[in-house]
Amino acid sequence: MSDAAQPTAAEVRAAAEAVKTALDRHLAAVERRSGEEDPAVYDAFNELAAAAEAYDELLYDRYDEVTPFEIPGEDTLPPYTGPEEPSALSVLIRRDYAVAEPQRLMAQARRVEAADEEAPDVEASGTVHGALGLLFGEFEPDEIASRHKEFGLEEGDSTLWVTAADESADPGEWLQAPFEEVDPERVVCRFDVSTVFDEEFDDDIEDEEDIEDIEDDGDRDDEDGDADLTELDGDLDTDLDTDLDTDLDTDLDEDEDDEPARLEADR
Repeated sequence: MSDAAQPTAAEVRAAAEAVKTALDRHLAAVERRSGEEDPAVYDAFNELAAAAEAYDELLYDRYDEVTPFEIPGEDTLPPYTGPEEPSALSVLIRRDYAVAEPQRLMAQARRVEAADEEAPDVEASGTVHGALGLLFGEFEPDEIASRHKEFGLEEGDSTLWVTAADESADPGEWLQAPFEEVDPERVVCRFDVSTVFDEEFDDDIEDEEDIEDIEDDGDRDDEDGDADLTELDGDLDTDLDTDLDTDLDTDLDEDEDDEPARLEADR
């Protein structure tokens, strides 16, 4: 960035003052909150986040310095403000796929094409985009989702939003732009599926497996210790039995030798 494009020190100072003001407003809104989803707190939160982000950018551009604050993103939905008893719903679904095996995809499209007696003479299955049009026109999205590997597709992220409406839309009203007029504050629920979550889960599993390995090593050590004790007990029992047998044999031999002498003395 050139010196001419850099913000002035006064602009950075003004941005810092804006953060202070937004911080005071946020605290005041929190102190006056009427519930867990108070819109005033939500608005103050967004204002503080925007002011902090603007200050962070100006500070970096002017002084090549950053703040220690993490600026929150828009990962969470705003509080629901739709009707308490919605009379109409819209279900918004997006699924991403990667074309992993184009030849398999086109082979499946050729089967669909061959089975359709009313298909035009032009073979749409000869190209990837033509094959996609055939398959998605023939099968429901849920069936493609369950059979995506069979169609040469690799599943990516997916999301499903359920939004509330006061009344159902007129036929054909939103078909030209189905996802443009989504009001985040009317989203009843949302379900996301992503490999990002799987990677986090795999990390947790690896940590648990490490713990289990340590516990298994401890169990093996205990088993080895028990085996050593068992062997020691066996050796002690063997030694004791041997000593007892030896002592008994010696005593019996001495008694047998002494008996004739005692009888002779009695005579």
